[in-house]
Amino acid sequence: MSQASDMVRENFKKGDDVRDAGLTTPEDIIRYDDIVYGEDAQWQVLDVYRPKAGAGERLPVIVSVHGGGWVYGDKERYQYYCMNLAQRGFAVVNFTYRLAPEYQFPASLEDTNLVFTWLLEHAEEYDFDTEHVFGVGDSAGGHVLGLYAAACTNPAYAAEFSFQIPEGFAPTAVGLNCGAYVIDLEGEGTDGLTKLLMADLLPDKGNARELALIDVTRHVTRAFPPTFLMTATGDFLKNQAPMLASVLASCDVPFIYRFYGDAEHELGHVFHCNMRSEDAKLCNDEECGFFKEFCKSRKTKPSEIE
Repeated sequence: MSQASDMVRENFKKGDDVRDAGLTTPEDIIRYDDIVYGEDAQWQVLDVYRPKAGAGERLPVIVSVHGGGWVYGDKERYQYYCMNLAQRGFAVVNFTYRLAPEYQFPASLEDTNLVFTWLLEHAEEYDFDTEHVFGVGDSAGGHVLGLYAAACTNPAYAAEFSFQIPEGFAPTAVGLNCGAYVIDLEGEGTDGLTKLLMADLLPDKGNARELALIDVTRHVTRAFPPTFLMTATGDFLKNQAPMLASVLASCDVPFIYRFYGDAEHELGHVFHCNMRSEDAKLCNDEECGFFKEFCKSRKTKPSEIE
């Protein structure tokens, strides 16, 4: 274990403990916990949350890819955020994936694919609407989800990996929140901590080929899913979102770009995961509203981006 990963795990846990202290499962949510989606019952597990009011109804699905610097986090840390999304009328899949440095890239991407595959295979059991499958990811989870969305829509990129994406599948739309999309170990576009973590994430510690492989912006095509892209004033990765926005625009990918907070009201990295925050409520309302526009009709585009 590297010093950087140790630091992330210790400090992120402290912050998450404070953020989530006292939170409990909402009374209007039904949850199915600790479902094994792969071969590893420790790392490859997921929960499903559904609103009780939607019992027996096929619901659109959100898959959440948690953040944590590629080295920290699990579904327990994201349960309250994910149940909050479920309260907006979605079935939500919240999963743990294999972390670096114990498991290096592309383990997290492989696990993400396993979860979406599991979702499609268990749609009848959990009343998933497989015509409307969305993804959200923040921080490192935004990076992983961005790469996965690219693999689903760019056959040349998918061919770089040994896992098989379900035939014809791509997320209906994605929400990328406070994410990292371009890793530049030589330049100023990436914070110092991310640079240190690359040595834990990547088998060759970030050679040119690896950095190109994990650069979301290099693999976006016109087929990339419609995207809700957001960052905030106090997000230490806020320089990343404009780089991805530029590529989405150049590829004519429909997207909404939201920048939350202002000089008098600073909002930090992944502020949207704080269930006590009115700013989080606004952001999550807007992101879920973006998704719901796609549920009105399979051919309908979000009104805000027409």
